[in-house]
Amino acid sequence: MKKLLVICMLVIVQLTLNLPALYAQYKSDVAFHNFPWGTSMREFTARMGNPAHVDEFDGLQSLVYDNLIVSGYPVFMVAYFSRNGLEGGTYYFHTFSLDELMQCYRDVQKELLDLYGPTILCDGIIREMRPYETSWELPGGYVYLKVNTRQHEPIMLWYSSPALTKKLFGP
Repeated sequence: MKKLLVICMLVIVQLTLNLPALYAQYKSDVAFHNFPWGTSMREFTARMGNPAHVDEFDGLQSLVYDNLIVSGYPVFMVAYFSRNGLEGGTYYFHTFSLDELMQCYRDVQKELLDLYGPTILCDGIIREMRPYETSWELPGGYVYLKVNTRQHEPIMLWYSSPALTKKLFGP
C-alpha cells in the first residue's frame, strides 16, 4: 500500500511539473476584437467607426456595434470602457436555427480551445436544464463562452481584462 501511495505521489508531482510546458503552446494574453486592454475609446472608435448605441452602467461606458462578423457568424458587439480605457467586451451571435446555434457554439469553442488551451469548465455532454459553458481564466484576462438552448438565448462570448475580472469576481 505504501508503494502505491508513493507511486501516485510521484505521478502527481511529475504531472504538476509538466503543466507549464503543456500550457506554453497556448496564448495567455487576452485582447478584445484585436484591441489591447486600456485602448482609449477614441482609438477604438477611430478604427471601428461610430457605434450604433452608447450606454453607461456602473461606471462603464458601453459602445454597441451591429452587423459584424466573428468566426464566420454575424454578431452584435458591446465594448466596455472605464476611465482606464477598454476593459472588456461581449459578442452576441445571431443564429437562425438550433442546428446553426449548436454548430456556431462548437466552431467558436474549438477556435478558443486551439487558442487558449484546456479550460476550467468544458461541458461537451448535454446536461438537463444547464447551458453549455466554456471559460478560461488567464493571466491576461478572462474569456467566457456560453449558450443556453433551453432559454433560446444567443451564444455569448465575453472577454474581460484582469482589472474588470477582479472588480467583478474579487481577488
